[in-house]
Amino acid sequence: MYIEVVPNRRSRPAVLLREGWREGTKVCKRTLANLSDWEPQRVEALGAVLKGQSVVGDIESAFEIVRSRPHGHVSAVLGTLTRLKLDQLVARSRSRARDLCVAMIVARLLSPGSKLAVTRGLSAETAESTLGELLGVDDADEDECYAAMDWLLERQGAIEDALAKRHLEDGALVLYDVTSTYFEGHTCPLAKLGHSRDGKKDTLQIVIGLLTNGEGCPVAVEVFDGNTGDPKTVASQVRTLQPRFGLKRVILVGDRGLITDARIREDLSTVEGLDWITALRAPAIAALVEAESLQLSFFDERDLAEISAPAYPGERLVVCKNPLLAKERGRKRSELLAATERHLDVVAKAVARATRPLRGQAQIGLRVGKVMGRFKMAKHFKLTITDDGFHHERDQEAIRAETSLDGLYVIRTTVGSERLTPEQVVHSYKRLAHVARAFRSLKTVDLHIRPIHHRKAARVRAHVLLCMLSYYLEWHMRRALAPILFDDDDKPAGEARRASVVAPAQRSSRAEAKAATKRTSNGDSLHSFTTLLRDLATVVKNRVQPRALGAAPFDLVTRPTPNQKRAFDLLSVTCSQ
Repeated sequence: MYIEVVPNRRSRPAVLLREGWREGTKVCKRTLANLSDWEPQRVEALGAVLKGQSVVGDIESAFEIVRSRPHGHVSAVLGTLTRLKLDQLVARSRSRARDLCVAMIVARLLSPGSKLAVTRGLSAETAESTLGELLGVDDADEDECYAAMDWLLERQGAIEDALAKRHLEDGALVLYDVTSTYFEGHTCPLAKLGHSRDGKKDTLQIVIGLLTNGEGCPVAVEVFDGNTGDPKTVASQVRTLQPRFGLKRVILVGDRGLITDARIREDLSTVEGLDWITALRAPAIAALVEAESLQLSFFDERDLAEISAPAYPGERLVVCKNPLLAKERGRKRSELLAATERHLDVVAKAVARATRPLRGQAQIGLRVGKVMGRFKMAKHFKLTITDDGFHHERDQEAIRAETSLDGLYVIRTTVGSERLTPEQVVHSYKRLAHVARAFRSLKTVDLHIRPIHHRKAARVRAHVLLCMLSYYLEWHMRRALAPILFDDDDKPAGEARRASVVAPAQRSSRAEAKAATKRTSNGDSLHSFTTLLRDLATVVKNRVQPRALGAAPFDLVTRPTPNQKRAFDLLSVTCSQ
């Protein structure tokens, strides 16, 4: 076969695909196709093929990479979201608002930022990944994102009900804790001055309460005014669990600052089917010792004992003694006492100096109060303040009394012994570490809930809800990816190595080997969750433009490395176009 160009007198030449052969001495030919409508490049390329020549010539100059977009981490997170059917929990039917909410949930994991930053990352013009393209929201603006947040907040109750149905059951253990985070701006009605856990005493803040199941999987979140005391948040959580979630029996676990005597009396004791686990404060423990309900000799040969006390009728008290905790508290007290003394000595010198001495009981007391407020050691010092004198000394009796209680903590519960043994009660209380880990991820490590710039209370609540749903994704991804992360993927083996439930948690031998070698059992490199997402982002989607044929551009995804492929396999997702 060959191509023949036949001139025409009054029109353009005819380009014909022909076939030729011989019959004896005669050359015969016939036309197979008329290529006159083809572009010259296509005709030239076909002619080269018929002559056995290379169509593309130099392979490096035959194609052009028009654009490369990070894709692998989007496939991992969005694929997990779809597998978990989180998009269907947000709304059963797909819509523009749902797609925008899904995009904001995924973007919070991939690259936390403001809503303006999110829309820039989604935009076809300034895309940081393939997220906007895959969800069809690459033309969204920040106003649409705000509208989608308002839409999402209206569905918060239904979403949390669905999560509770999925992860909670009657008799389940429910963990609850609160945190605070500082706020940017001054116009949001939720932002108030309060006790700051971030050390930002002069900054407005909000308070966030998080409910999880016994494994730390988030179920519900609520935002309170920044000046709300921790115990005041408990009542709304009780209403959430009963009757909203429809749980007839539930065990609520909260720390000593949340489940107080007042909350037990007013909010918990009147609810049928609601049990709780909390801990006693130091003064209450000292009162037990003084009343001889708690004998310190119990712990000469053991680290756990269950007692009863008239002050706590119908309740179980599980007393624990942790020698390592006692040593750490002793060390910290010694350092704080020494630091307090140094600063009090400075005040004493100011009172005793010859020139311009510090005078006046009020002025001296103000300086001393600043020192005590900083180190919180007032109970361990005896102070004498006059108009022209100041003396301080350690209260050795108070120090000895507190030292005798070092390492002691008492778990308080209404759960009967037929349901939980003393060891299980202690283990259940220690599960609050799961919520603390969630707050670390939300605030600092992965999701960076701050800074919060929203001015409307509803937008702040929607922002916190988005962050919680992102942590829900992260929680499931971490469990699936544990074999290739530094996380312990054999926790039962670690628990088996633990001397007792009071002793510090132990890592499994497999986790220790991973930490020592920085490699998996297969020899692959280990990652943190954050660095793994960065590694998966190197799987990119390339827009390729062929040059020689003038054909339409096409997309080509990078081939994953073996380690990346294993990550996709562990997540049960595919990295496709």
